[in-house]
Amino acid sequence: MDRRSWMGVVLALASTAAMADASFPNKPIRLLVPFAAGGTTDIIARVIADPLGKELGQPVIVENRGGGGGVIGALETSRQKADGYNLGIATVSTMATNPAINPKNPYDPLTAFTPVVNIAATPNVIAVNPKFAGAANYKAFEAELKKNPGQYSYGSSGTGGIQHMLMELYKSLTGIEMIHVPYRGAGPALNDAVANQIPMILDNLPSALPFIKDKRLTAIAVAAPERLAVLPDVPTFKEVGLEPVNRMAFYGIIGPKGMPKEVVDKLNAAVRKVLQEPAIRKRIEDTGSVIVGNTPEQFAKECKDEFAIYKQVVAKQKLTLE
Repeated sequence: MDRRSWMGVVLALASTAAMADASFPNKPIRLLVPFAAGGTTDIIARVIADPLGKELGQPVIVENRGGGGGVIGALETSRQKADGYNLGIATVSTMATNPAINPKNPYDPLTAFTPVVNIAATPNVIAVNPKFAGAANYKAFEAELKKNPGQYSYGSSGTGGIQHMLMELYKSLTGIEMIHVPYRGAGPALNDAVANQIPMILDNLPSALPFIKDKRLTAIAVAAPERLAVLPDVPTFKEVGLEPVNRMAFYGIIGPKGMPKEVVDKLNAAVRKVLQEPAIRKRIEDTGSVIVGNTPEQFAKECKDEFAIYKQVVAKQKLTLE
């Protein structure tokens, strides 16, 4: 084949690819949630799916594929065709904490996906049973733990999840010793904290907030950029001198690696437009979350930074899945 013919083939292929990108989407889009229905991740996916489908002109269908702390669903997303029709919800657990603690994690969070957009971020909160000796405020909380090293336990949604890893980050910075009690999800851990079977929990705000409002749990500190309107008297970790712990959970959209830039940009623009709708913003903010709506590059950096942070936590705290 001579040079002119070769260039013709190349231009034809480029034209075909451009036409395919321009027609995207021309069929329904699948949005896989790597957790069971009903949690914060699922709620945010379903809030965004219907209006996103209307904006794109094709339905966005939410499917749940739970298991392995989100790893099973994330792995499934990574194995799909990179054409924009198979997307997934990314969380700190799937993109950072689980890959950081598990040397056998079946995907590399930095290379297996195409980040599209971070939809929203949710504050985390340390909450204690009101009968806990250090329940008065953060200062009393920290003093009680330091006075009794290794005598208290905390519950989390499971080993390797963001609640576990964020508390380990807290421990690494303060030198406080506590015993980790992993549960099969945040719900059982919350129930035991309310029943005073364990003295405290670190959890996403949406699931802990009802118990805090009912005074069955006491909020001690929140991981959020600033004090929250729903908890105006509770300091952020930054305020108590622990800014590295001021890390929120995020809920973003990813696809398999190698997605065309034109498709990524179209999806990103559509999500950001949907996030400007007052009704959608309110539904997300009512979960206790903060709207983000950033660029693919910004979201990629967030994923990279979170993974690096939790790799350091795992190394410093000598954490394993055992």
